[in-house]
Amino acid sequence: MSSTTDIADQRAAGRARIAARTLRTDRWWLPPLLNLVGLGAWVIYATVRAFMQEWYFVAEYNYLTPFYSPCVSYGCVEQAAHFGRFVPDVPWLPYALISLPFLLLFRLTCYYYRKAYYRAFWGSPPACAVAEPHGKYTGETRFPLILQNLHRYFFYIAALISIINTYDAILAFIKADGSFGLGLGNIILVANVVLLWAYTVSCHSCRSIVGGRLNHFSRHPVRYKAWTFVTKLNGKHMQLAWTTLASLAITDAYIMCVSAGWIPDLRIVG
Repeated sequence: MSSTTDIADQRAAGRARIAARTLRTDRWWLPPLLNLVGLGAWVIYATVRAFMQEWYFVAEYNYLTPFYSPCVSYGCVEQAAHFGRFVPDVPWLPYALISLPFLLLFRLTCYYYRKAYYRAFWGSPPACAVAEPHGKYTGETRFPLILQNLHRYFFYIAALISIINTYDAILAFIKADGSFGLGLGNIILVANVVLLWAYTVSCHSCRSIVGGRLNHFSRHPVRYKAWTFVTKLNGKHMQLAWTTLASLAITDAYIMCVSAGWIPDLRIVG
C-alpha cells in the first residue's frame, strides 16, 4: 500500500512516473500522422487557390467556387460580384477577404479540429496515454489559445456565410442568358452546400444555442426536437469536418477545371 507521502508526491507531479513515453503497443502514431498529412495538404491547396485570383468563376453557368465567395474585390468579374466590389485588387489580398478569415477561425476554433491539430502539429499530446514532448502545460488559458473561446461567435458568421453559399448554389441554376440550366457543377455545388450546413449545424456551439439553458424540455417541444436533431448530427461532427474539407476541394477543383477550359461541364439540362 502506498504511503501518504507517496500519494502526495504523485498528486504534486500530476503525471504517472514511468520511464517510457507510453506503454501502448499499437500504432498510436498513425492517426496524428494522417491528420498532419491531410490537414497540411488541404491548407497548402486552399492557400494556393485563394491567392491564384483566376479560374474561380464560370460565367456561362454562374458557377462560383466557395473559395471566392462572396467575391468582393475590384478584381472580381462583375457577374461574380453578387454583393458588390469594395476591396482593393492587390496580389496579397484574396478576393473573398471578408469570408475566408472567419471561416478559417471557425474551423481553427472547432472542438474537433483543435484536438486534431493539437495532436498532429504540436504533439499536445500526440495520442491518448502518450506523454507529450512539452515540459509545461498551460491549456487554453493564455494568449493566443484563450481566443479559442470565441468559437461560438465565429459560428454565427459561418452560418451567415453558409447562407451566401446557398445563394450561390441556387443562382447557378440560372445561366448567363437567363434560362434554367442543370449540370454536374450544379449537383456538386448543392452537395457541397448541404454538407457545409450539416457541419455547421452539428457544431457544439449550435447544440448549446438550440438547447442550452432549458430546464424543462417538455415546455419547449420545438427546441427539444431541434436539439435532438443537432445532437444526432453532433455525433458525426468529426466525419463532417473531414467530408466538408473534401467537398470544398472537389467543388473548387471542378469549377477551376471548367473555368480554365480543361474540361467541359457535363450538362443535363441546358
